[in-house]
Amino acid sequence: MCQMSKRYGKFLQAEIVHHIFPRDEFPGYEYDPWNLISLTIAEHNKLHDRNTNELTERGIELLRRTALKNNIPIPEQYTNTEKRQYKHEIRRFY
Repeated sequence: MCQMSKRYGKFLQAEIVHHIFPRDEFPGYEYDPWNLISLTIAEHNKLHDRNTNELTERGIELLRRTALKNNIPIPEQYTNTEKRQYKHEIRRFY
């Protein structure tokens, strides 16, 4: 079942597994059960910017909640999202 849809009372078949801490950046967490969440493709696309493959604000928020729940330090690159958002706005401008 898609875990994000389930939170809102929708019971949809999951199509993909999402790594909450991106596996490219955090290979040590790749197969940890707490780092995996089953999702529909539509919900997965809400967590990643498909042009840059970076986490969206929603994906970062899920990462933060997961880190807090599992007593894992929030990585520095995900603590100040204003800088990240500004960087994306500059990219879109050009």
